[in-house]
Amino acid sequence: MPSSALLDVSDPSVLLTTAGMQQFKPYFAGLKNAKKDLGADKITTIQKCFRTSDIDQVGDRDHLTFLEMLGNFSFNGEYWKKEAIRLAVEFLTKELGIKKDAFKITVFEGDKDVPFDKETYQIWLDLGFQESQIAKAGRNDNFWGPTGDEGPCGPTTEIYLGGSEVWNIVFNEYFCDKQRKLTLLENKGIDTGMGLERLTRVIQRKETIFETDLFSPLIDLLRTSGYENSAENTREERIIADHIRGAVFLIAEGLLPSNVKEGYILRRVLRRAIRASIKLSLKENWQGELIDLIIKNYQEYYPELKKAQNNILAVFQKESATFTKALNQGIRELEKMIQNQQNVKIFSGDLAFKLYESYGFPAELTRELLKERGYGFDEEAFKKAQKNHQELSRQTFEKKIGGLAQNPSYHEIKLHTATHLLHQALRDVLGDQVKQMGSDIDEKRLRFDFSFGRALTDQEKEKVEKIVNQKILQDLQVERMEIVYEDALKMGALGFFKEKYPKQVSVYKIHLPESKKDFYSCEICRGPHIKRLSELKKFQILKEEAVGAGVRRIKADVVR
Repeated sequence: MPSSALLDVSDPSVLLTTAGMQQFKPYFAGLKNAKKDLGADKITTIQKCFRTSDIDQVGDRDHLTFLEMLGNFSFNGEYWKKEAIRLAVEFLTKELGIKKDAFKITVFEGDKDVPFDKETYQIWLDLGFQESQIAKAGRNDNFWGPTGDEGPCGPTTEIYLGGSEVWNIVFNEYFCDKQRKLTLLENKGIDTGMGLERLTRVIQRKETIFETDLFSPLIDLLRTSGYENSAENTREERIIADHIRGAVFLIAEGLLPSNVKEGYILRRVLRRAIRASIKLSLKENWQGELIDLIIKNYQEYYPELKKAQNNILAVFQKESATFTKALNQGIRELEKMIQNQQNVKIFSGDLAFKLYESYGFPAELTRELLKERGYGFDEEAFKKAQKNHQELSRQTFEKKIGGLAQNPSYHEIKLHTATHLLHQALRDVLGDQVKQMGSDIDEKRLRFDFSFGRALTDQEKEKVEKIVNQKILQDLQVERMEIVYEDALKMGALGFFKEKYPKQVSVYKIHLPESKKDFYSCEICRGPHIKRLSELKKFQILKEEAVGAGVRRIKADVVR
């Protein structure tokens, strides 16, 4: 099966896809039948993954944020421990030519909740491996999962080559609930993961993953800037290569930098890379050359990168310009704050939050800047200030979207429907990387914010208008339905605020009875909407403008 998206809207408990098994959680848990739904119960994938749990270690031998995970999966006991381990050994020894004596193996040693995995230990011995090659490890090392708040999990056995964990075989025997209670699953499942980058390091016999042909062209390009070859600079160049590679994949899926959720992860890796580039004094236009090279290397397998190339560069350039300016201003403000600290070495958490709110400095950047100057800061006070700010933002959001539903005018209802049409028309003209970033409606006009990295041409705006007005002339029907959130996503409904949706949601479909699919637009929305598009009469774009890094805004109206 193909890789699922990094922005996994099917699982509200996670922000990004971190493992190959994530798209298969319902099948491991027994909630869905793989044979029926997928047409097979034994699956292989190469999954795009993004992880920030080890972000501070990026720059060492083998830690990354973005990686490609090779995996094979069994959901209903079609094969179990013996077969999974044998397949792994055969692939590494017969296909890749790795000697058995190069293997180092770990198995789960057991704890108060889960017993020692004696069966796996014996399987390794039966396959001809020595006791000296097999080590026992605890839950931190040899028990995997769940992803998110709850889900399948189980003991693991890991294969180490050249000092790095290369292959992890997970035996999904348990379900872990939100209270961290384990219960045995009715059907046992196999979930394996082998990082392509680490495997490449072993096969190409390199000391680090950054010396493989996955990264060396990127680092060679950076080094044309002529910075000094030192240990510190080596770490910075590796951070840039990893972070920009990952950011390219995130932006290609329509994600934009922001201060919340997935957007915050993107902003964090971009700004870490930008700061590293400043330290290395990279030459002008380095980011464009690096992005072009990354896309060239991956476009055969991930064609969505090429389609979004201009948008990726535009988002990066805007974030770079914004952050560089904010960094300079913030450092000046930080120096003033330090002078007012009166030799107190623990920096105020409230002041640290001011840097975050005013200049976009995340906690880790403030920590890094302060550390360079010999200071720490009160992180608990920072978190408290941040939590209060987020709660205020949430209340403002709910008040805003609730107002229309509670007391709408007829014209506002029409504009609400027109917003759905506009959204789909923009995706038709500009591509599926367009995603709603916000909207507002009043008696005078609609305002729609969306992800896109450049201004629309006059021809593009005319085409969007034309599409919307064609649908109005067709007098298409607007239908409301109540449906479970996950089922709404399966049927193709758009929804970009997953954490704000209840289990049961309202979906509005604008029907296309003569099309192969039965709708032109389908969105999760509270409503209300008109019944037929003819009520809109005519749609007109009033203004299109930039409102932030990679975010455009359209203001529009319909004939009264």
